[in-house]
Amino acid sequence: MEENQNNLIAENSTSDEHFNGASSLSSLTLFLDRVGEVILSLNSIGLSWEPADSQNDDKTSCIRRENHAESTALIEFSDVYAAELADWGSVRQLTKCCFMHQDSEMYLFVVHAMQRSKTKESLWNLVEYTFGHRDQLVCQTLVKKIKLYLAKQIGRPKSLLVFVNPKSGKGNGQNIWRTVAPIFSRAKVRAQVTVTERAGHAFDLVSSMTNRQLISYDGIVAVGGDGLFNEILNGLLTSRFKTKFPPVPPDFMASPGDDPSASVLDPREINAGTYNPNEDQFPLLPTSRHSESRSPSFRTQDGECSTAVEDDVEFSFPHEWFRFGLIPAGSTDAIVICTTGARDPITSALHIVLGKRICLDIAQVVKWKATMNSDIEPSVHYTASFVGYGFYGDVITESEKYRWMGPKRYDFAGTKVFLRHRSYEAEISYLDINSKKSDPDSNDDNLNGGRKSCQGLKRKSEKIICRANCEVCNTPFSGKMKSKWLRSRGRFLSVGAAVISCRNERAPDGLVADAHLADGLLHLILIRNCSHALYLWHLTNLAKKGGTPLDFKFVEHYKTPAFAFTSLGKEGVWNLDGEILRAHKLSAQVFRGLISLFANGPEV
Repeated sequence: MEENQNNLIAENSTSDEHFNGASSLSSLTLFLDRVGEVILSLNSIGLSWEPADSQNDDKTSCIRRENHAESTALIEFSDVYAAELADWGSVRQLTKCCFMHQDSEMYLFVVHAMQRSKTKESLWNLVEYTFGHRDQLVCQTLVKKIKLYLAKQIGRPKSLLVFVNPKSGKGNGQNIWRTVAPIFSRAKVRAQVTVTERAGHAFDLVSSMTNRQLISYDGIVAVGGDGLFNEILNGLLTSRFKTKFPPVPPDFMASPGDDPSASVLDPREINAGTYNPNEDQFPLLPTSRHSESRSPSFRTQDGECSTAVEDDVEFSFPHEWFRFGLIPAGSTDAIVICTTGARDPITSALHIVLGKRICLDIAQVVKWKATMNSDIEPSVHYTASFVGYGFYGDVITESEKYRWMGPKRYDFAGTKVFLRHRSYEAEISYLDINSKKSDPDSNDDNLNGGRKSCQGLKRKSEKIICRANCEVCNTPFSGKMKSKWLRSRGRFLSVGAAVISCRNERAPDGLVADAHLADGLLHLILIRNCSHALYLWHLTNLAKKGGTPLDFKFVEHYKTPAFAFTSLGKEGVWNLDGEILRAHKLSAQVFRGLISLFANGPEV
């Protein structure tokens, strides 16, 4: 071993030639803490090691090294986020004939990486490998080379804008950030941290930033719940994303009983027909090159009303490298569960520092004026998860009375609203997309509660769950598709539109188990008025793993890129990612893969 060390030092004194390319150091012997003497190999892919005495068949040893996970390993640099010197210290070594350790003093360096949980692959754990060598130059050279390889990893952030909500969930936002902050520090990621002081604080700061200021960061990280994430999302999109309003059916602006021909449509809207989703003029295409709509106003930090940010630097959508990050600290954390597969701050932090990337659909939700004579201008909102009416709106409204209860207020409010069992009369129109060559009129869907989706798929067909490297999300639209407006009218207990599956601890499979992160479709779920017992049956199916909440005759489920809603009674209350939105008329459309997240998608 001493001869090998001297050779390495001699080579390092002249050059690092043996480190170049993908060639490995196949004979470098070091000590690995809790293992002992190992032979380390290093190349452009990663580093690996095996016990130095692995080739010796010592049958007298009572220790089976294969039982020690760290005795032999291959760690790819895509899973490593830092390497650092640790000066002089002790390394614990296993003895050959017993389980006791013996300590040796030497120079140390530490490799920081992630390791998938053995019980749940989506859960990522921190792991440290402490190596030792009696020559400091060897440790310095190895750390230097590892850092060079890490610097070549594509997509890793260097600078992030971080917002921490101290009141989200159980009020642990700041403690959670303190827990994960060392991960960012070790990975040499600069974090500009802002602790929010009020509702709308993050929105005001993001919307008032210039594009030049914004692109000085590699992304924005929210330490909080889905509400904080969507607040930041709206701050970014409301002031920068130029697009048309969602398409609506021809009689949408007519009041009930009015002559539809007397209504005046917004000239930026389209009629359903044949369209090509790859064409720029189609408003469902996620691009910032659409015809510019009226710039939505927003409230700046000083209370002044402003319009979209003017800057000489363009911020395009989807953006080439700018990403969002989300570290869970909320009440449900549905977005982070759907995009990483785990509700775990450490896992999310590792996704961010390792530069993972996944695209995410975004829905544009527009609250319209009730009639053409109304003075209220349309207001635009964006969501990455869910918007719901009826039961969902009543729960969020009722829960506001019990904020002192924390997250438990949702269960309490939900029980009260369930017992009230209130239904609402409404009309919902949705855009049916038929990619088949046959006449769309031949579609035999029942427009008032059929057992098929708007794409003609039977509800009990095989479900394709969204996973990492999802084929559905990565398959682009191609060719022209036929479309037509279909509608459903009646009394509903709830109306919901899910962008993603919305998995959470209360609904382990989410509202829609097979919803995808970036397929360009909304899942419209209509729950018609039914008995208390049937609705409870539906809710209990939502709450259990492997449940079938959509397989009821009073449930309608449609996959659609756009829908429009009209209340046939009083103005209704919508739940927009935990925020209350009162709207008599509302429409929505989805933009496929409009933003990117620091995430890898849920793993099997």
